[in-house]
Amino acid sequence: MRCAPALLAGALALAGCGKPQDAPPPDAASADAPATPAAAIEPTAAMGEQVFKRCVACHTIDKGGANGIGPGLHGIVGRAVAAHPGFSYSGAMKAKSGSWDEAALDAYLADPMKTVPGTRMAFAGVIDAADRKALILYLKAQSE
Repeated sequence: MRCAPALLAGALALAGCGKPQDAPPPDAASADAPATPAAAIEPTAAMGEQVFKRCVACHTIDKGGANGIGPGLHGIVGRAVAAHPGFSYSGAMKAKSGSWDEAALDAYLADPMKTVPGTRMAFAGVIDAADRKALILYLKAQSE
């Protein structure tokens, strides 16, 4: 019971430990200052190498690398769709025309099943646009 007065005194002391009542709200000081957006980090091929770790269960990136569950991706940027030698592509992928330029890769990596309905690539996609850009930079760097 002797602790009760000490605990009450401590609680009252802590109650006074907030910000002063006359302090401006945190955003009031910056209301007059111009807004400065957070600096965006520019995606790099090195970042893309980290993103590619999600892909290694099915794909290789090495020149001359074997096909796995998915085709080898060395040289994918600029390559014709469904053109990697020795890989058995789905009918949907074979029916897609064009080449894997950066825009086509970006769309496909964002949502493979929506971009190529019937694809056998059972991957939900790379949701983050910066991650996709980094991954494409990495794939492009492996082709050089």
